[in-house]
Amino acid sequence: MTPDHGADRIPGGFSEMLRRCRLAAGLTQAELAERAAVGIRTVRDLERGRASRPQRTTVELLAAALGLAGQDRADFVALARGQGAPGVELGALPVPPGPQLPRRGFGLPEPGELIGRDREVADLAAMLTEHPRMARGVVSLVGLAGVGKTGLALKVAREVAGAYPGGTSGIVMIDGSTEADVLSVVATVFGVGRASELAERFSDTPSLLLVDAVERAPGAAAEALNRLAEIAPMLQVLTTGRHPVGLPGEQVRPVTPLEVPPAGAPADLALVADYPAVALLLARLRQIGREPPQPDEVGALVELVRRLGGLPLAIELAAAHGRVLNLNEMLERYGNRLLDLGIPPVGRAAVVTLRDAVAASYRLLEADERAALRRLSVLRNRWSVELAEAMLVPDPALTGDPVRLLDRLLAHGLIGARGTGPLRFRVLDVVRDFAAERAAAHGELAAIRRRHASVFARLATRVAPDLAGARIVEAVGRLDEVAGDLWTALAYAANDDPHTALWLAGNLARWWRYRGRDVAGRQWLRRLLDDPRTGDADPAVRAWAQVGVAQLAQEHGAGPQELPAAEAAVSTFQRLSDVSGELAARNVICGIWTALGGHDEARRHGEAALELATRTGRVRDMAVAQNNLTWHEIRVGDLGAARRRLAAVDRLAGECGEERLRVLARANLAEVARLEGRYADAVRQGRRVMVALASLGDPGHRRRALGTVGLALAQDGRIDEATAVLAELRAGKAGDDVGGAELEPERTRSDESTVRDDGVCALIEATLAMRRGDREWAAEWYAAAVQACAGSRDLRDVAEALVGLVASTDEPAHRAAALKRLDQVCREGAIVLLPQERALLDAI
Repeated sequence: MTPDHGADRIPGGFSEMLRRCRLAAGLTQAELAERAAVGIRTVRDLERGRASRPQRTTVELLAAALGLAGQDRADFVALARGQGAPGVELGALPVPPGPQLPRRGFGLPEPGELIGRDREVADLAAMLTEHPRMARGVVSLVGLAGVGKTGLALKVAREVAGAYPGGTSGIVMIDGSTEADVLSVVATVFGVGRASELAERFSDTPSLLLVDAVERAPGAAAEALNRLAEIAPMLQVLTTGRHPVGLPGEQVRPVTPLEVPPAGAPADLALVADYPAVALLLARLRQIGREPPQPDEVGALVELVRRLGGLPLAIELAAAHGRVLNLNEMLERYGNRLLDLGIPPVGRAAVVTLRDAVAASYRLLEADERAALRRLSVLRNRWSVELAEAMLVPDPALTGDPVRLLDRLLAHGLIGARGTGPLRFRVLDVVRDFAAERAAAHGELAAIRRRHASVFARLATRVAPDLAGARIVEAVGRLDEVAGDLWTALAYAANDDPHTALWLAGNLARWWRYRGRDVAGRQWLRRLLDDPRTGDADPAVRAWAQVGVAQLAQEHGAGPQELPAAEAAVSTFQRLSDVSGELAARNVICGIWTALGGHDEARRHGEAALELATRTGRVRDMAVAQNNLTWHEIRVGDLGAARRRLAAVDRLAGECGEERLRVLARANLAEVARLEGRYADAVRQGRRVMVALASLGDPGHRRRALGTVGLALAQDGRIDEATAVLAELRAGKAGDDVGGAELEPERTRSDESTVRDDGVCALIEATLAMRRGDREWAAEWYAAAVQACAGSRDLRDVAEALVGLVASTDEPAHRAAALKRLDQVCREGAIVLLPQERALLDAI
């Protein structure tokens, strides 16, 4: 194309010019009339040429409504007043540096401020400029209404303009457009007289066309772009829409909402201000004159952008309310009804709300795609393809492949995906709220929630066995990732489907125990067990719930209250020949009787568990039972039997590949060596155990082993080394001593760990003082150890501290009181003092 072709002239006079300007602006005749405040008949007559000389006021109103400025506006007015020839020029676009060709026609508007999209802009710009000589195609930016597709496209087009010497321009699709309309407007914006000249216009120089809102006329857009691909191979097309165009070779790039602060982010403006969603909200608040958020508003700021899901339109609408509401008020008023956010935008009479924006995308879906979105609306956390299939497959209304449905929802931007792990999908909050409204309107919501509760009960059932064993950390993590859905399912089912609720809660007991939610978990289980509607529930489900409620009660000292439930569970499991259930119930009963001082009963259940596990060949359960019975051997002073049991634990754990169980058995063996007076062996064994526990990620048991090492060092007279261990114990934080809950039922809570840490530190201090000959200091520290260990369920530690107190106290009355207390503790705990302890007392 050469400069003298005259391709930037538009024939047809003012009527044709008005029509093409309207189409380029993406307006219908009615919308233009409303925006210009003139009658729709006036617009129709002008475009049909029935009004040859409109009034100047009408022309000015139309020019303003079309957004014309500068020379374009002057030419528009001149042609309307009959002062221009039919081929009047429309004005020139800015020409970038470098080789230049005539590029007269309509340009692109300024992209405006774009926050949080730097990476997307860079990636798209690289895609559009790395191979400027390659055959051109279509790149489509796809996403939910209000996600910022148009702003991103304009910014990218401005960034790459220098790589397209043939011109950069754009059009907006409108409802009812045809292929001919699209090609005609493309000709207009690129300064070509008619569509038939487009092939020559784009023949040998790269050009870029931006097509906005393709979903308004998808058929026309696809046909026109397909035609352009045939006649203009050097034309690159960048589209925006709520779904792809659907052309061969189309490159689809989803536009996702802006990044928001993660859950649990601190309410510190300096730490969250750089998140794109927060930055956008702060910028928009500044535009309306709002002061920076006060410290007490930062929490609301973070929660608000999280609830808004980082959707730019939602953030813009929320910020507009900042003229009246502060952030706390905004969250309180709209936090649970975000779809109601809306303001009357400039140039339109109707109020635009988030509900309108989401509804616009929802209407583009096919019937089965809408049904799928409604069913997925109950999912709270991120979810996997597997969970989505579980929610979708049983529904007879969904005959398509669930993967295809998910792909379509992704293509429309109604669900998002982040990362590569299984749980990578999520429904945006505002989309979820809208889809839930539609589900309620269809009368489906109750059935969807029942399905949701059933799906997550099955998930918990699959994970529950791994909550006891080598995969406990992984299993807890899996439930943590779907915690929101678990709580939502339980809350719904407890009222409307109590059988499913009992099934779900019974499989969550160990998770609650691990996470320290024993009180809340027990309350849920007790409520469901007492509900008359669960009286006819599956006996196995009720029995597992009874085990769970007893186990959780034991964690906060209320085990005796739930002993009848655990004993009932044993009877049920025996009747059902459920070995796993009976073993779990007996382990819980063993711990409860230990806390009650019923040591013979505790031992009986422990031995029954060992016999059952041995008879049924359950190697891991044999190891667990042997480890639990070790405590009873130590209690009666039979350290040789304790060592033999721990050797059996080591062998059995090795057979079933339970490395962690083997390490814990060796930690207990180090404690036995210390109690036998083999201090060097205890230190050596304990240090090896500490290394292994650190690699296994078990800080709680590592601290226990560290305490054993510190006491053995002090008792062996290695004062400097013991002092260093004491400093480490005090510097570290108490770990959650829950990883080996089955192995040590009497020691499972983090506060229990803290109690023992304090007691061990005091024992080390007392032993060091005795080694230095400071008997008064030693007595003070032994007394402190007695007080600290008194909060433990293991009275063996209390007895050891009392023996030391008796040995270090010179005052006869104080010694007599300590002896009396020691006798009481030994009787309550059925504890037999060790030979060296009796010898120490006899020497006084």
